[in-house]
Amino acid sequence: DGNFAVTKKEPLGVIGQIIPWNYPIMMLIWKFGPALATGCTMVLKPAEQTPLTALYIAALTKEAGFPPGVINVVNGYGPTAGAALCDHNDVRKLAFTGSTE
Repeated sequence: DGNFAVTKKEPLGVIGQIIPWNYPIMMLIWKFGPALATGCTMVLKPAEQTPLTALYIAALTKEAGFPPGVINVVNGYGPTAGAALCDHNDVRKLAFTGSTE
């Protein structure tokens, strides 16, 4: 019928990730894997109750040799830090797990 389709796999760029307080390591890893596998960089905003988990994992990735800027952690409250991440023009995709309250 003359139709032709192509799928191109290209990184999106910066991926925003907002994770909840419960299962902080698992939620973080579940979101890191796909973003890294597709060649994207990420900005992670952990829940304000569990910020040290994300900071520790980020330190481990640095120790493992990840290039600077691939994994970034921004701590803060949802209404300020989370909203800023959601509204930032350079964030091409957002992965959100949690509640808006």
